[in-house]
Amino acid sequence: MTTNPELDNNVGQAQAWRLFRAWLPAMIGVLCIMMESTETFSSAHTSGPLHRLWEAIFGVQSDQDWSEIHHIIRKTGHFLGYGTLSLLFHRAWRLTAVIMHQSRQRIENIAYALGCTLVVASGDEFHQTFVPGRTGLVRDVLLDMVGACTLQLLFWLFVLATRPFRTAPPTTAAENA
Repeated sequence: MTTNPELDNNVGQAQAWRLFRAWLPAMIGVLCIMMESTETFSSAHTSGPLHRLWEAIFGVQSDQDWSEIHHIIRKTGHFLGYGTLSLLFHRAWRLTAVIMHQSRQRIENIAYALGCTLVVASGDEFHQTFVPGRTGLVRDVLLDMVGACTLQLLFWLFVLATRPFRTAPPTTAAENA
């Protein structure tokens, strides 16, 4: 900090704004999960629109087939939705470390992201026990966490595969002599 309180305040405000922007995508992700946790997005309300869309793309399905397809679509939504939320949390934690000038290993950011995802998934399922037409299931929390772990792993593998290979620093002629 400096001896100038006005400058310190401006630095603090800039840092707060950067932190807000770092966490905004994760906050939006949580808001989407909260919205989808309402009765409006219950199985009974999503079946009709999804069924019409499915039939427009893939053709007519029997009611029994559609019931299974609808279940798979909804569970895929859990898997991908919470996987994406986990990546948004990872981004927020990584940027927070940069903004706050903290040294943190990638695995720590992943662990924090998975912890945040677990809290949201558990809270969402608990909330659904109070919503008419919804059920809160522990197996949905497990599915959410499998999605989160899977997308974290795929992202980590992507980062490893796309970053340049690290090589030894070049040696000087004096070191070779």
